[in-house]
Amino acid sequence: MADTKEKEKKAKQPKQPKGPKPAAEVPAEPQAPAEPAPPARLRLYYEERVRPKLQQQFGFSNAHQIPKLVKIVLNVGMGGAIKNPKGLEAAVAELAAITGQRPVVTRAKKSIANFNLREGVAIGCAVTLRGARMYEFLDRFISVAVPRMRDFRGLPAKSFDGRGNYTVGIKEQMLFPEIDYDKVEQIHGMDITFVTNAGRDDTAIALLREMGMPFRGESPVAAG
Repeated sequence: MADTKEKEKKAKQPKQPKGPKPAAEVPAEPQAPAEPAPPARLRLYYEERVRPKLQQQFGFSNAHQIPKLVKIVLNVGMGGAIKNPKGLEAAVAELAAITGQRPVVTRAKKSIANFNLREGVAIGCAVTLRGARMYEFLDRFISVAVPRMRDFRGLPAKSFDGRGNYTVGIKEQMLFPEIDYDKVEQIHGMDITFVTNAGRDDTAIALLREMGMPFRGESPVAAG
């Protein structure tokens, strides 16, 4: 009886078709490590040309005394964002396209009844750039955006705060080539602050001048 049951089980099992054996899996070749991005053009120019010139001009004995650019802050204020939230969304998208970094939405710190403003309401956006993105933005700002200003005669040299930080106001965001004219819903300006570690205005203006900033009444230095 046991032999007949085993024969029936074997008969019920379907025979597997004979075919070519599956090829052995070839181990994947290890990928070469990605090459690091080349340093920004203005950063190399600062290290090779600007630092030695500033050290010689001001007689700095310590290399840490030489001023440098720390960060660039772009701030867009949208007073009409309370009534038109889509305008703020468009400003955030445009600022992200200009800087290559996602902006932070700024909110009101306190309520002001005269302006119908409540605490915590979104009223603008801002971006802080450091490192390679900071130098790349500065390069585009000096070489592309500034020459597109209407009736441009140079940037004001008196917009320093006494501690080596420089702020300039832009009336239109369309100065930057990243903005598409056909998609602009509302024209708005922005404030751009160049923060340095100079601590005083004379060394800060010398730093920005050597980086190629075109100040009013001066011939700009060709960086690069």
